[in-house]
Amino acid sequence: MFNFNLTSDACIKCGKCIPTCTIHSVNSDEVTSPRGFLDLLGAYQRGELELDRNVKDIFESCFLCTNCVDVCPNDLPVDMLIEQARNDIAKKFGLAWYKKLAFFLLRNRSIMDIVARFGYMFQTCGFKMVEKQSSMSLRKIPLLKIDRLLPSLKKKSFLNSHPDIIYNGGKGKVGIFIGCLANYMYTDIGKALLEILKVLQIDAYLIKQQKCCGAPHYFTGDFDSVDVLAKFNIEYIESFVNELDAIIIPEATCSAMIKEDYAHFFHDQEQWRQRALAIKPKIFMATEYLEKKTNLAEILATRAKQTDVVTYHDPCHARKMQGLWKEPRNLLSQNYVMKEMSDPNRCCGFGGVTMQTEKYHFAKAAGLPKAAMIQESGAQFVSAECSACRMQLSDALYQQKVDVVFKNPIELIAEALRGG
Repeated sequence: MFNFNLTSDACIKCGKCIPTCTIHSVNSDEVTSPRGFLDLLGAYQRGELELDRNVKDIFESCFLCTNCVDVCPNDLPVDMLIEQARNDIAKKFGLAWYKKLAFFLLRNRSIMDIVARFGYMFQTCGFKMVEKQSSMSLRKIPLLKIDRLLPSLKKKSFLNSHPDIIYNGGKGKVGIFIGCLANYMYTDIGKALLEILKVLQIDAYLIKQQKCCGAPHYFTGDFDSVDVLAKFNIEYIESFVNELDAIIIPEATCSAMIKEDYAHFFHDQEQWRQRALAIKPKIFMATEYLEKKTNLAEILATRAKQTDVVTYHDPCHARKMQGLWKEPRNLLSQNYVMKEMSDPNRCCGFGGVTMQTEKYHFAKAAGLPKAAMIQESGAQFVSAECSACRMQLSDALYQQKVDVVFKNPIELIAEALRGG
């Protein structure tokens, strides 16, 4: 357990975090700022602050974007401290029934597969189809009088749509950790990744027993579920990791969770922390591996140049947590016209399960400025290697009536390869 009091005392109140803070940008109160969070966390640790519903509301208002950590001269781990406090919140107040249901399904993939199949059949009963330029179906919720877009479930999950091993020539062997959103909703990401690996003649192992990385549970304070999921995934990866060149993940949040947060989570379980660190060198975000470990950029350079303009959004869990931002741009720039938005590093405002369900007004407010930046870029496509960002920004673009299509860089790369 982190010592909140010592950390709060280390804050020099320089204020560098304030302009970067996502929640402070949409709720300009010192209480909901990194300095405010640290002061309250210190008071809570000293027993001077009761963990009541008002404090619960404050600690659940953080987007966990890590902007403050990125600029803090003392590298104070505000995000990890809030995650610890949210665990205490979950223990005291429990989780809402819909969170319990969602987290149960994410812990039990076989049941989730069945529920997703029925969800695909009946989703039109409660949702209205909205047509967009892309082939992706988006929906809004008329029954709840909420005008927002959500991704639709697909008829069959990615993992259930392909064989366990796809032999492409044996020039390499990689496992694919697909992520829950890409597995059940944005399935074209996985299909595109398989296309790329086929061109590269790299064999693909779908490692189908994989479970949710645990990120939704971690950010919500459900540490019991994180403990189960993280230990399962570590043991599962250990069982075959030496047989593969890498495990690639086309999702920034999942990649950051396994590469970085597993070790943070097991800070008080040294054996598991060491095991998490041991598998880390084999874990790559997909564009990271494709750009650094293959000749994909050279192959793309032989393909036709596109006139389509792409602007790239940096997911918080890619640039800030893993230092990855050049890699997707280097690959995309081989075939597309790249145009940077005014602040590609600004958080999109997804913020996790609680933000999307109980504090959507904050998520919406944080997303609208980002949608405006995308529109100002003049791009036809906005891209990010994160399905959470995709869900958030697709909704923000819809709210602003901005006609820009969101695609994962893996999808755009596959399209460039098809172009010949």
